[in-house]
Amino acid sequence: TLRQSGRASPATISAYGHDLFAWSRFSQQRGQTEIAQIDRSSLRAYLMAERSRGVAIRSLRRHFAALRALYRHLQHDAPELRNPVQGLAMPRAEQRLPDWLTVDQARVLMQPTSTPGAAEDQKDFIRLRDQLILELLYSSALRVSELAGLNLGDLDYHGGTVRVLGKGHKERIVPVGQPAWAALRAYLALRPAMSAGEETALFINQRGQRLSVRSIQIRVKKLGETRLGQALHPHTLRHSAASHLLQSSGDLRAVQEFLGHAGIGTTAIYTHMDYQQLAQVYDQAHPRSRRDVQDTKHFEEKA
Repeated sequence: TLRQSGRASPATISAYGHDLFAWSRFSQQRGQTEIAQIDRSSLRAYLMAERSRGVAIRSLRRHFAALRALYRHLQHDAPELRNPVQGLAMPRAEQRLPDWLTVDQARVLMQPTSTPGAAEDQKDFIRLRDQLILELLYSSALRVSELAGLNLGDLDYHGGTVRVLGKGHKERIVPVGQPAWAALRAYLALRPAMSAGEETALFINQRGQRLSVRSIQIRVKKLGETRLGQALHPHTLRHSAASHLLQSSGDLRAVQEFLGHAGIGTTAIYTHMDYQQLAQVYDQAHPRSRRDVQDTKHFEEKA
């Protein structure tokens, strides 16, 4: 049903199937082989058992969502069926700040290992492609799935934007920075010679076919190790772009649109600040800052 509606990604549908299988197995072990036998205490016992074996709160919330979707589907065909999910409290989410790079780290990461020039061979192609991957992930705060799904027709050269298909098949237009466009032009100069047939994907592998999400993750991880000395995930660049944009502009609504978040609550997690910025604001504004304490000490010495 979710697959037909198009409201969930293939990854979400697969995860829901895994969660419901685990729940079914747990229920059968308790002797509950009929759906009508399941009550609220049964579901609560299942969630507690999952938590006790180390399942994260975030995963438990997904289990809860899978059960809610299942009963919604079942009640569509059998309205009389009791829904034990209704009224059951969802596990509270853990508040965890995302990983992100400082501005200086991002600057180092984006520095090409060699000066862009005429691409001549496969090594040049990979170098230019990987540089463009980093630039777009950071410049436009794309999800890795959005990046992998980009097609040549999604580029708007005149407007300096790119069209992406986000979660829930929602389309949005995002700006692309000048360094990213420079990397794009260098990459596109070589792409036709590497493309297989009528491949429309922007990012292709050495066989000329669309680059997979997993391949992008591997490339970004390697680039992080080479340039920063640390493993790097594509989502870290999205988090970093959001953090840096919010710190510079302070416009939470604009960042929400930029990221394609359905609700502003998701975007609000980026309102954290790094220590240097916090210390600077504190020294400038707090009545008990270091500046004011020093001024007080100077006054006392003169007195």
